[in-house]
Amino acid sequence: MSESPAQAPDITDDAILDGRLRLLQPRRGHRFGHDAVLLAAAVPAQPGERIAEFGAGVGAAGLALASRVPDIDLILYEIDPRLCALAEENVVRNNFAGRAHVTAQDVASLSPTRDVNHVLMNPPFNSARLQPSPDPDRRSAHQANPGLLAEWTRAARNVLRDGGTLTLIWRAEGLAEVTAALSDGFGAITLLPVYPAPRRLANRVIVNAHKGAVSPLRILPPLLLNGSDLRPTPEAESILRQGSALIVAQA
Repeated sequence: MSESPAQAPDITDDAILDGRLRLLQPRRGHRFGHDAVLLAAAVPAQPGERIAEFGAGVGAAGLALASRVPDIDLILYEIDPRLCALAEENVVRNNFAGRAHVTAQDVASLSPTRDVNHVLMNPPFNSARLQPSPDPDRRSAHQANPGLLAEWTRAARNVLRDGGTLTLIWRAEGLAEVTAALSDGFGAITLLPVYPAPRRLANRVIVNAHKGAVSPLRILPPLLLNGSDLRPTPEAESILRQGSALIVAQA
């Protein structure tokens, strides 16, 4: 009898959203964290809509969104076959079968469909100038190839309906790369800076943009994850533990 993914020694079984989701993930390499939950919280999805997650990994962000918004049609795109298998297991074990589907595909090769309401993505975003991780799985998950963000943004534009939204999370110092990638075909861009603590530099930015919109860019008040005592702020607790939504998209 073959060993189930949950029993494999190189797989861990971890909880997010205060235990509402239990997800299998590799013990080494890329592991989900706050970024996935913050990303899911910022997607302005409604019941009945079609959602696509690019680079879904084991499904953390997409399934966190599905736990908040009922009856969405969720497609999890992931190129790594091993992560796809774990994502499929996570879909079943969290009772999302029939609502969430895993597709093993490079999103850069997606054909235009224009039938998706929202795309969410947490692309690899470390610059090649930074010291790469010695772990090959972690390196591939975090190290951005030149042009990858632009490729994924074009793919999102090709599958989104007119007026559909793209939501992504990126390193704050790379914001110029994001706005450049969104300059072709997206508008009504909203930026939410994320700060780890007071008097610290922002380390993430959550970005929402509408396909085909022309409204100007706006910057929202920041999200502070921890107070001066390094304890989570009430807003961060509400999002990361209770699964509350972040209002990021322009109306």
